[in-house]
Amino acid sequence: MPHPAVLPTVVKLAVVRKLLVALAALPAILATAAPGATGPAGGDTGVLQPPGSAPIPNVAAPAWIVADLDSGQVLASRYQDAAYPPASTIKVLLALVALDELSLDSSVVVNEADVDVGCSCVGVRVGRTYTARQLLDGLLVVSGNDAANTLAHMLGGQQVAVAKMNAKASSLGAVNTRAPSPSGLAVGDPRDPGATTARDLAVIFRAAMANPVFAEITGERSAMFPGDGGQRKIANVDEMLQRYPGTIGGKTGYTPLAHTTFVGAASRGDRRLVVAMLYDDESAQRYWEQAAHLLDWGFALHPESAIGTL
Repeated sequence: MPHPAVLPTVVKLAVVRKLLVALAALPAILATAAPGATGPAGGDTGVLQPPGSAPIPNVAAPAWIVADLDSGQVLASRYQDAAYPPASTIKVLLALVALDELSLDSSVVVNEADVDVGCSCVGVRVGRTYTARQLLDGLLVVSGNDAANTLAHMLGGQQVAVAKMNAKASSLGAVNTRAPSPSGLAVGDPRDPGATTARDLAVIFRAAMANPVFAEITGERSAMFPGDGGQRKIANVDEMLQRYPGTIGGKTGYTPLAHTTFVGAASRGDRRLVVAMLYDDESAQRYWEQAAHLLDWGFALHPESAIGTL
């Protein structure tokens, strides 16, 4: 075999081309360690935190973020740009659109399509009239899918509402979010559960908490909702309100494809933090335990420490 120094030029060029192709593919190969993530790897765990800060408690959720609700500073994250299904956390986006476009006392008569949805449901009844405020209570307090569909009805129908939700997400800078339906359920194609990221969820929730009506509803431990025979009390399904002192609101979600999802906020002293978690199977810790660990770590961090902004 000839010495490499005397290989034909065409063979040398072929080898160079193969090397260039391999190098070009390297970023994609490396990215498989953190699907969807665009930031620095942060080591094998994918965790990013300020240099010299205390170790972050180990939590099961593969993607999460902790940020300052007021300044938007990101305190720490794990694969914050990795895309996962949002489940019912997407209802925060629906609520934002409804609050933008509907007056709270505007009303609608419910039709069959509004209640033709998998439940969790708040108990919307066909033929009954509801106000937008009542439906927002049902949407955010008990995560009613029937309330989500009925609000979508008020916004022009489910397809129109989803288009408005996605446009709202883009306008906020949550460009990796795509709502599959008003409720977060995969509708039409069960293989298409939509997508969001921990960062996007924090951005959306931060915008929602700037609306005083949203902030009031999401922080309610209970609300009154029309039922058979009059008003009935509905209890907030977010366990953080019961279990974590200082919780000021949040939204839970679950589907078999999305696993458990959560976004919420808490206050301590003069600070307010937001936490978002995706694709948590809760096999080792419940979502509220993980959120509590991340929030406790965030509140203990020096207020000027951060790794970036939302």
